[in-house]
Amino acid sequence: MNQTMTSQSANGSESQLIEATEHEIECLQHEQAAVQAEVKLLLMEENPANGVCYHERIFHLQQDNLRLDTEIQFLQAKLRRLKSTW
Repeated sequence: MNQTMTSQSANGSESQLIEATEHEIECLQHEQAAVQAEVKLLLMEENPANGVCYHERIFHLQQDNLRLDTEIQFLQAKLRRLKSTW
């Protein structure tokens, strides 16, 4: 009986870990969408002829976008591993 309770506890904690990972992925995807929208807006507002350039801000946002993409891919791989053992 003790082994059954341990197994149920492990399944419960794995289930919580899966839910937490899914939630984290969702949050990162929302953050990534906001970054992409800001880049798009800045690109549309740029007017080099009038001296309106956001190249540094756009560059940093693109770096953030790549970082977020990497984190999302890492978490998705983690999620696949968790689900395959669950």
